[in-house]
Amino acid sequence: MQTIKKLNNLDKPREKLLKNGTQSLKDYELMAIILGTGIKGKDVISLSKELIKILDKEFETLNLEKLLRIHGLGKAKASQILSAIELSKRYLIQNQNKKITSAKDVYAELQDYKNKQQEYFLAIYLDGANYIVDKKIITIGTLNQSLVHPREVFSYAIEKRCASIIVAHNHPSNTLQASSEDINITKRLQESAKILGIGLLDHVIFTKDGFYSLKEEGIF
Repeated sequence: MQTIKKLNNLDKPREKLLKNGTQSLKDYELMAIILGTGIKGKDVISLSKELIKILDKEFETLNLEKLLRIHGLGKAKASQILSAIELSKRYLIQNQNKKITSAKDVYAELQDYKNKQQEYFLAIYLDGANYIVDKKIITIGTLNQSLVHPREVFSYAIEKRCASIIVAHNHPSNTLQASSEDINITKRLQESAKILGIGLLDHVIFTKDGFYSLKEEGIF
């Protein structure tokens, strides 16, 4: 079995990394470092090149079953590859997306809607660490319970397996106060959230001058 250590000096990915940094390595060389060793009848570089070809074609659908189809690749190495990919995905998501920690963060995220002349009811979808997965317009116009249906609010959260959501809407009148309809909508969504096991973290009302959090005000 040929390890990275047994490769010629010019071909050693690890030494290349130490000398020139990770950006100097080709994809298969990075894979070789993750694997460390090859398998019987297939050195680490050959195995790495084979794996990179699979990644190029099936990255989004790659799983343990597909990796184990590679001759001689066992569960341990396959698990190493999948773990490295998943860890990278998580950190990429965190670096690309913003984390919501308060109603102030919600207000900052929805600045594009603060000057709208119609009411926009929006949902922000979050992962388990409160990073934004996506945000969507649920409805436009004067709010009422028939327009803001729980099905429309939670369907995307179910599809993407989001851990929680935050809902928000603007008040073109520039009044920072929750109406009885706003409160009723919130309570209805809260009941649905409990049934679905998806957290409803807040309902934020905002204007061009500020915001009002139903959660912080103790309304739910």
